Amino acid sequence: MLTIRLALGGSKKRPFYHLTVTDSRNPRDGSHKEQIGFFNPVARGQEIRLSVNQERLAYWLSVGAQPSERVASLLKESAKAAA
Repeated sequence: MLTIRLALGGSKKRPFYHLTVTDSRNPRDGSHKEQIGFFNPVARGQEIRLSVNQERLAYWLSVGAQPSERVASLLKESAKAAA
């Protein structure tokens, strides 16, 4: 089963997450099929907090990938901000 979830990156006390499409059985930071965006929870000022390639997101959702709970809430938040 394909899952769209966050993979941890960044450094100590500065988390940074990549939105990745992966098999649900893979480890959190393990191999992935594609990276479709990023999430920076500690963004300040002009820094971008969330970026998602909407075309690729739509494609992966159309082939059956399921977003994790956190990713679903981030996508809902970004859609609300864009409107």
